[in-house]
Amino acid sequence: MVKKQILFLMGVSGSGKSTIGKLLADKLQFPFFDGDSFHPEANVKKMKEGHPLNDDDRQGWLEKLNEVGIENLSTGAVIVCSSLKQKYRTILGKNLANNHQFVYLEGSFELINTRLNERKNHYMPAGLLQSQFDDLETPLDALTVSIDQTPEDIVNHIIEKL
Repeated sequence: MVKKQILFLMGVSGSGKSTIGKLLADKLQFPFFDGDSFHPEANVKKMKEGHPLNDDDRQGWLEKLNEVGIENLSTGAVIVCSSLKQKYRTILGKNLANNHQFVYLEGSFELINTRLNERKNHYMPAGLLQSQFDDLETPLDALTVSIDQTPEDIVNHIIEKL
């Protein structure tokens, strides 16, 4: 049995955060939160126009996701968001003590670029993927899982490691 905690699924766009997060939350019976749905409209507009977000754009968004984590400490939760930099992960984990874990969904540029090009109706264009890889600070303290497996296998691997 996995303890009640806040699980942040992280990785670049197209790594499967939402798909894996929903399956994981369902299996653990934790609430699921898609971090993208908390972006202010200005951030969504900026990405739709093909511009990457900067640290200032992300600040309030990360603080809101941290609040969601704090509000769900008693039930546990799966929150998916890119969390590309260590300073972002610090904001997300603030006031969560030892009751949170980052799970890094790791994949190659080629694999993820193919997925993004096949994805329809998402505001994050494949053209911004390189900017996410450029910003990515690979976490040293996260549970790292390769996305080169089926979603079910990835979820089972995560639960096994938790």
